[in-house]
Amino acid sequence: MKESDIKVYAYRWVVLAAFMFINLTIQILWICFAPITGPAAEFFQVSDMQIGMLAMSFMIVYIPLAIPASWVIDRLGFKNGVGLGAVLLGAFGLLRGLYAPTYPWVLGFTLGIAVAQPLLLNAFTTLAAKWFPLNERASVSGLATVANFLGTAIGLMLTPYLVTRYGIPGMQLIYGVLAALSAAAFLILAREAAPTSMSPAGFQERALMFDGLKMILRQADFYRVMVIFFVGMGVFNGVATWIEAMVRPKGLSISQAGMLGGLLLIGGIIGAAIIPALSDHYRKRKPFILAGMICAVPGLWGFTFGQTYLSLLVSIFVLGFFMMGMGPIGLQYAAEITFPAPEGTSNGLLMLASQLAVVFIYGMEALNNLLGSFRPALLLGVGLMAISCLLIARLQESSLIKK
Repeated sequence: MKESDIKVYAYRWVVLAAFMFINLTIQILWICFAPITGPAAEFFQVSDMQIGMLAMSFMIVYIPLAIPASWVIDRLGFKNGVGLGAVLLGAFGLLRGLYAPTYPWVLGFTLGIAVAQPLLLNAFTTLAAKWFPLNERASVSGLATVANFLGTAIGLMLTPYLVTRYGIPGMQLIYGVLAALSAAAFLILAREAAPTSMSPAGFQERALMFDGLKMILRQADFYRVMVIFFVGMGVFNGVATWIEAMVRPKGLSISQAGMLGGLLLIGGIIGAAIIPALSDHYRKRKPFILAGMICAVPGLWGFTFGQTYLSLLVSIFVLGFFMMGMGPIGLQYAAEITFPAPEGTSNGLLMLASQLAVVFIYGMEALNNLLGSFRPALLLGVGLMAISCLLIARLQESSLIKK
C-alpha cells in the first residue's frame, strides 16, 4: 500500500482532542502550586521546599517509570495504556481535591497523579502512528506539546485567581473535578487505532518493546537525539524555573519576570504548532531540527546579555519558539529512525532524557550560588546548544519520511 492510498478518518481529530485534554489537565495539576508557594506553605504549615516537592515529585517519579510505562503502552495498546494513566489522573486528582487540607494526603495523591504522567507523555508518537498518516505525525506531536504548554500556562495564571476566590481547598477541588472529567472524556472517546493502517507497506509491524529497546540502543543517531533533548529541556526548564532570579539584577519587577516567563511559554506554543507542520509539509526532519537549535542560540545569548525589557522579551520569545518548536519533530524523527521499535519506547527514552535535565536546572542554581550570577550557567547553556548543533549536523535524515 502506497502512502497516497492510505485512507484517513475524521475521527482521528476526536481522539487527538481527548488525548490533548488529559495532557493539558495533568500539566495544570503539576504546576498549580508553583505560583502560590508562599500561601500554600502557610496553609499546610510546611516549608517552601515541601511545596516545591509537589511539583518536583513528577520529575522524580518519571525517571524510574519511563521504561515500564513504554512497556505498558506496548503491551496494552494505546487506549488501554493511556486509559490507565487517565484513570490514575482522574482518581488521584479528585482525591487530592477532596483531601485538600492535609499535606501528607495531598503529597500522597500527588504521587499517584505523577505515576500517570509517563503513560501520557510516552504516547505522543504512538497516537500519531495509529491514527495519522506520515505527513501529519510531527504536527500531532506538536499539538500534544501545545496542550502541555497550555496546561502549564493555565495552571500558572489561573491558580492565584482561584485561590483568592475559593481558597486552596476550592482550587484543588475544581482541578480535581477537571481531572475526572478529562479522564472520562478520554475513556469514552478514545479508540485504539484507525480501522485501517496509517503506515505505508513495509512500515506497519512493530517489534516487541524489549526487542525494540535493543535496536534503539544500537542507534548512534538516537543517542545524539537524547543529548539534544537533555540540553534543550535543561535550558528551557532552567530559564523558566529561575527566571525571576535571573532578571532581578537587571532591575525588573516580579510582574515583568512573570511576563517573560509567560512569553517563553507562548513562544513554545506557537513554535510547536508551526514548525512541526512545516516539517510534515516539506517531508524533512533534520533541517528543521537543526534550524530550530541554531535559531534558539541567539535567543539565549540575547537573554543572557540583554539589559532592556524589550530586548529580553524578544530574546525569550525567540528561545521558546525555536527550542520547543523542534521538540515534536525530534520525537517523530526518533520514532522513524528506530523502526521497527515501538513508538512508545523511543518516545519514553527521549522524555526520560528530558526529565534527567533536572540535573542541569539544579546546576544552574549551584553556579549562581558559587559565582554570584546566573550568567556563567546561561553561557554554559549557549555552549551546550552550540555542541548540539554539531550533533544535529551529523544526523542522517529519516528514511521513512522520504517514502
